[in-house]
Amino acid sequence: MSDSVFREYGRYYDLLYRDKDYAGETAYVHDLLFRFGVPTGAILELGSGTGRHGRLLANAGYTVIGVERSETMIELASADAETRGFTCQRGDIRCARLERRFDAVISLFHVISYQVSNEDLHEAFRTARAHLSAGAPFLFDFWYGPAVIAQKPSVREKIFEDEHLTIRRRSEPRWDPSQNRVDVHFRVAITDKTEGRSYDFDEIHAMRYLFLPEVELIGQATGFAFAAAEEFVTGAAPSTETWGVCAVLRAV
Repeated sequence: MSDSVFREYGRYYDLLYRDKDYAGETAYVHDLLFRFGVPTGAILELGSGTGRHGRLLANAGYTVIGVERSETMIELASADAETRGFTCQRGDIRCARLERRFDAVISLFHVISYQVSNEDLHEAFRTARAHLSAGAPFLFDFWYGPAVIAQKPSVREKIFEDEHLTIRRRSEPRWDPSQNRVDVHFRVAITDKTEGRSYDFDEIHAMRYLFLPEVELIGQATGFAFAAAEEFVTGAAPSTETWGVCAVLRAV
């Protein structure tokens, strides 16, 4: 993942995803961790973003350490760092080593799908395994290949607004089926109502969609056994209607 990803986009991240149900997602993750024997304890979050999930998990009784590559995201997470039990630090999830073990490793909001090459995926999984004892879970969500192929990536436009900003975002996907990859070209126009000025920027976010046999194979190659897969939040069986799937691997 390029260092430029989220350089500008990250500054407006929380507004762009203001309607995202972080509380509901965190409750689901908490329940899933409970099912896999981690009702409390220490969690390593790979790709912790602005810390929304991590802080909510800390409020639920966990101790969470996040690893995040984007300096912009870390600054935003640190600006709202009053939550006890959550901290984050800069690092690349492909090679970060904290020299300790955790009760669980999580990676949310499709961070694993940002690992577009086979090498990147293997390295991210190895990072998770390096921080777990045998039997501990690695929980992550990702773009689910059968749904991507069935539904097909499409152009989308949306407007986000608060008292200070109006943001118009156009998402233009460039699909490469031969590489299981979608490059999402974000065209973002900002109107700053406070300063009375407008500006825009473009970013390309490369995304890898995955299939369950692929997840199982990469897990086996990096020290995991496949444990479960279901639709993120609902817990339903994955299908061609299920763009976001959550997988659980156990360290062996």
